[in-house]
Amino acid sequence: MAEPGTRAAEAAADRGWRLRHLPVLLIATAALAAPAAVVGGVTRGADGALGAAAGVAVTALSYTLTTVVLAWADARDPQLVLPFGLGLYFAKFSLLGGVMVLVASTGWPGLIPFCLGIAAGVVVWTGVHIRWLATVHARRVSR
Repeated sequence: MAEPGTRAAEAAADRGWRLRHLPVLLIATAALAAPAAVVGGVTRGADGALGAAAGVAVTALSYTLTTVVLAWADARDPQLVLPFGLGLYFAKFSLLGGVMVLVASTGWPGLIPFCLGIAAGVVVWTGVHIRWLATVHARRVSR
């Protein structure tokens, strides 16, 4: 078993480890936005294209915000990760829910593509993150 503080010393030596995966995830999400917009445009016109692309963007923004805030909290004190994570989760989903209720009340035809864009963004972001952890990160840890 590692000595107490070993993880902190290793993390201090490699300050970029908390955000190293972020560029790969953002590129994958950006690559999803174009096909999502095309599918949304074909099925629902301009509103569908905008909605699908915006849904993917909302997912990327949400996950990026979470990653950056949790990396900051972990760099300060690992015990801050849980309260910051839960607070951010509550704030993001409250805001997203409120925005979706307001948008739904307008009858905007891009709402369904927006929701599907969010779902597609979640699937791609999670899948690429798992792949990154299983390949790139696993190689770094095993060295």
